Amino acid sequence: MLADSGRAAVHEIAQRLGMDPREAAMRLITLSGSGLPLLVGVECDPNGIRRALANAAAYGNYQGPPPSGAYAVHQSGPHHVSGPHPVAQYGPQSPQSHPFPAQQPPQNPFGPPQSAGWVRADQPQPKPLSRTGKIGSTLAADSLEGAHLSIQLVEVVDPADFLFTAAGYKLAEGERAVVVHTEITNASQVPYTSLPDMYLVLVTKTGETVTKAPVSLSSRPAHKLGVQPGETAGGHTVFVLPDTTELTQVRWSVRPEVDMNTLVWTVED
Repeated sequence: MLADSGRAAVHEIAQRLGMDPREAAMRLITLSGSGLPLLVGVECDPNGIRRALANAAAYGNYQGPPPSGAYAVHQSGPHHVSGPHPVAQYGPQSPQSHPFPAQQPPQNPFGPPQSAGWVRADQPQPKPLSRTGKIGSTLAADSLEGAHLSIQLVEVVDPADFLFTAAGYKLAEGERAVVVHTEITNASQVPYTSLPDMYLVLVTKTGETVTKAPVSLSSRPAHKLGVQPGETAGGHTVFVLPDTTELTQVRWSVRPEVDMNTLVWTVED
């Protein structure tokens, strides 16, 4: 999403991914620290910041909200920030009429002030999307173009040697075929333009991955390219692997490597 847009607010990324904004911020900081060309910034109300600092000077050292998370910073008055740590944002503060320190916000807020993303951590957060399930489960992910997808692992046929040979193919000695049936629904207004099973793989007990075979079965049609907004498309993916290989998972991704949109279904014996 960032590669396509070039810029996005932390709360928008968190909302798209169904994550807590604090977790999204920490993940972005980790990616930035790993060497990716990614800059994690903040936005504030300058007048509100100045008023808060003025109050701190008048009534004593300003104390920020309790630190939390992996990037907790102990605060003792106005401070300078170095590095890509997230900085809490505060809205305008009215002057206090009594000689007591200003009341502190209960939790860190996120998002630009006076915007729809001005969400406090003590308010209910969206429930994170499930990325794992079993055969028959429907899991959600976003495409690289921003399409909201629901992928159901309908069936795993193992072994599927009879389907493979019935289509006119031959298995070598010690090989077996596996057929995976998936259905994908595009629940957004953005077209999904990739092949739905491009990066669908099987995961073995030893952690190795098995990629799909370049064959299609007439009795089990393969996926077609792309899924239009509001459509549901199904297809079958064929795998050929050693007969003794034990499978543990079916894994779906939008890119070759595993990322936060990767979906995993457990295959039970």
